[in-house]
Amino acid sequence: MLLKNLRDEIDATLARDPAARSRLEVVLCYPGFQALLFHRLGHWLWQRRWLLAGRFVSHIGRVMTGIEIHPGARIGKRVFMDHAMGIVIGETAEVGDDCTLYQGVTLGGTKLTRGAKRHPTIGKGVIIGSHAQVLGPFRVGDGARIGPNALVQAEVPDGATMVGMRARPLGAHPAQPSPEPVFQPYGLGEDIPDPVARALNGLLDEVTSLRTRVAELEKGERLRSGGGGRRELQLGNGADDQERVA
Repeated sequence: MLLKNLRDEIDATLARDPAARSRLEVVLCYPGFQALLFHRLGHWLWQRRWLLAGRFVSHIGRVMTGIEIHPGARIGKRVFMDHAMGIVIGETAEVGDDCTLYQGVTLGGTKLTRGAKRHPTIGKGVIIGSHAQVLGPFRVGDGARIGPNALVQAEVPDGATMVGMRARPLGAHPAQPSPEPVFQPYGLGEDIPDPVARALNGLLDEVTSLRTRVAELEKGERLRSGGGGRRELQLGNGADDQERVA
């Protein structure tokens, strides 16, 4: 059974990388495959509560391959890590069968609660592009695609494609540091506002205020002129708009 699983891992690499020419080349020259071997051993030790031994095997695998997989993570069958340098997979992460991860991918957690689910669950057949960051205890659906450099912090439906970064400045000037800064994993906090949503909400509030003001002016003009002032006010606003555009 073990040899069959290893052959499946090698065949998955051959099927997804045209540069691979033989099974021997995959075994000797592909760090993604080698990292999986270290992880299988470290995970076996971790499940039997030999925690230090499992972490030590994981550390050796990191030194040898440049890929860091916590021995507590659950990795499915036929997972292919292409190029793979810099991949980080956290303790409570789960990766389904037939997934593909490219270099620099992070499956990280944003909470510090010990013993809780902190890392994402990746479904079957998911492709995660290079340097994508999937952060948090949510699920990425089967067959999903996550583009390079994407930042994913919420659940992804089955078959969805996620692209783009969410990083935006929070203001014109950096906030003053607090006297006792609170550590936030990956620099993320639950109370970080969305600057685009905040700007849109401000615009909506201003439009609502302007509409209310215009309605009051129209009502007052009708009362003063017996209904004829509304047209004059509209004409006057149109002239102002033309002057403003000019």
